[in-house]
Amino acid sequence: MSLVFAFFLGRYEPFHEFLLSLGTYGYISAFIAGTLFVSTFGFATGAVTLLVLAEKLNIFELGIIAGAGGVLGDFLLFRFVKDRLIDEVAPIYERVEGNHLHKILHTKHFRWMFPVIGAVIMASPLPDELGVSLMGISKMKTWKFLILAFILDFTSVILILLASNLIKP
Repeated sequence: MSLVFAFFLGRYEPFHEFLLSLGTYGYISAFIAGTLFVSTFGFATGAVTLLVLAEKLNIFELGIIAGAGGVLGDFLLFRFVKDRLIDEVAPIYERVEGNHLHKILHTKHFRWMFPVIGAVIMASPLPDELGVSLMGISKMKTWKFLILAFILDFTSVILILLASNLIKP
């Protein structure tokens, strides 16, 4: 629904003018758009905003600032998963401790699989919630997550902006 909404909103001329006026706020707008870009509900609006900002701002700088905004959005979700969700799921997990699921989840293969799958999801130009959740479940250190999230968010924003330049008439 978010994509459909953003598509029609992007075609609405007053909204397009509003997005163009965001360019007057420069990189503050890019930071906010980057924060929106990483969430399911804000992805389409963030993407449209970044595409409009790319008409006036340097793409590389836009990617850095939007990537930093994306890290903020991802970090809030990461802390939520790591601090609160684990505590909520722990009683359920303790019930299955004796079965095969517990044994499988504690093998060395699963220790590295969750962060890798999470990173692939975050690197794609799709919303990051599932990828961030997998990294939070894997007990990844916060500083490692922040560095990885910035690299992945920056890459995702740059890929979207470069793809838009390739398909422009």
